[in-house]
Amino acid sequence: MNAQQTSQDDDKTGDALKAQRFQMLEDIANELAGEVVFPTYFDAVLRLRKVLHDPDQPLSAIAGAVAVEPLISAKLLHLANSAAFNLTGHEVVDLQSAIARLGVNAVRSTAMAIVMTQLLRAKGMAEYSQLTEMLWDHSIRTAAGARVIARRMTRINPEEAMLAGLIHDLGAFYMLYRATQYEELRNRPDSVRYLIIQWHESIGVSLLGALGLPEEIIKATEDHDSLRPPPSPPRTLTDVVYVANMLAGGHFEWTMQGNPMLPADQGALDNAYAELKPEIEAQLADMRNCFT
Repeated sequence: MNAQQTSQDDDKTGDALKAQRFQMLEDIANELAGEVVFPTYFDAVLRLRKVLHDPDQPLSAIAGAVAVEPLISAKLLHLANSAAFNLTGHEVVDLQSAIARLGVNAVRSTAMAIVMTQLLRAKGMAEYSQLTEMLWDHSIRTAAGARVIARRMTRINPEEAMLAGLIHDLGAFYMLYRATQYEELRNRPDSVRYLIIQWHESIGVSLLGALGLPEEIIKATEDHDSLRPPPSPPRTLTDVVYVANMLAGGHFEWTMQGNPMLPADQGALDNAYAELKPEIEAQLADMRNCFT
């Protein structure tokens, strides 16, 4: 290797890489202050956002807004007829009935789940396949746990808890997607992993705010990877998301900044919620079937 080539390689792994890390974070900050850019299906969520957040909208108006997005409509019908929601065994065949059965929070969750799966398939994401698959599995595990914990142990709306669990790591998905736009970062997943460890929680909070998510849900995602004594019992949405996140493997090192939960602590948490594990696994199976 000649001296010129060595210099170029050093530049790619040194100053140029650092520069693109900084540029990516700066660009994200600027974007979050204006119009958030995501793959096509995020547009669908943004279009639906207004009608889904208006408590005075009748079901017919919500169904009309959803109907223009065929993929979301199909997923909603599928979810409404799944074992988790179809407790009577009566199948619904129209969108308005599906939304009535599910509730608005489940409609939001389904729309967000479609966005997240689209992010996994976005151009350039193949380089991060290991990270994205792990994030997606962790996200739906957290959502399943949050729904069951909220329903069984609190008075919190289970569908709101499921939505909060599903999107608690949306900042990490967003950072992975944005990293595909930078040549020096595309083939360096370890470098992107480092950025995510440092920034995914704060960027996630800003992103959820920019997307107009309810303040209670945004607050529940703050510091979700910061270790603390598990609440016993969980009382708030923040408690529910934290416990569900830990039960879903929130302790894996790359998101916990090298400070994973001690085995004894994880064991105690697993034992405390052991009774709910079969129900959480059943919920997870339904979600995988409907959201992927």
